Amino acid sequence: MAILEHTLGIMLHPDSEWKAIRNERHSFLQVFLSHVPLLALIPTIAFYYGVTQIGWSVGSGEAVRLTPASAMTLCAATYVALLAGVYIFGEFINWMARTYGVEDDEDRRHYEGTALAVYVTTPVFLAGIFGVYPDIWVNALATIVAGCYSVYLVYEGIPILMNIPKERAFMYASSVVTVGLVLMVIVRVGSVIVWGMGMGPVYVD
Repeated sequence: MAILEHTLGIMLHPDSEWKAIRNERHSFLQVFLSHVPLLALIPTIAFYYGVTQIGWSVGSGEAVRLTPASAMTLCAATYVALLAGVYIFGEFINWMARTYGVEDDEDRRHYEGTALAVYVTTPVFLAGIFGVYPDIWVNALATIVAGCYSVYLVYEGIPILMNIPKERAFMYASSVVTVGLVLMVIVRVGSVIVWGMGMGPVYVD
């Protein structure tokens, strides 16, 4: 129930939800394991269904679909990458905390960094539901909208969650957004490398 409350709350009323998250006393591992493995299943399952059952088309051509085995391999790799990406994102946020004057103790900062990474990526995970219809423009639009809201959550959440002045929080948030963008590029490059190693898509004849 707590997962659902935070997931909906961060989308509907982020200001009060960030305050509620700050007042919790969970470990970073509890926050990560109670949210990310479940939320990461949304895009994974949606895209598996979309690319194997619906397919996508280029122009007016016939729908292109992946074989179940190929889609399973790619989706499993994507799922692992999503888990690792959010964890690393949280570690970077925690690492930058001292630079921007977060005065909480190390365990508390670790919780806050992970919590921020978990909740600001929630819109992107939820947007993954559009993967059931793997049209490039539909998914690109959903990703852009979700990404913009995630950026908003970063700027809204850091001064509350980290309990620092807004002026300092703005610089901190800008650094967090930059790290997030760099991680996205790394994931994209990693995907190309993996495809080149023989794990690329196999299409249905």
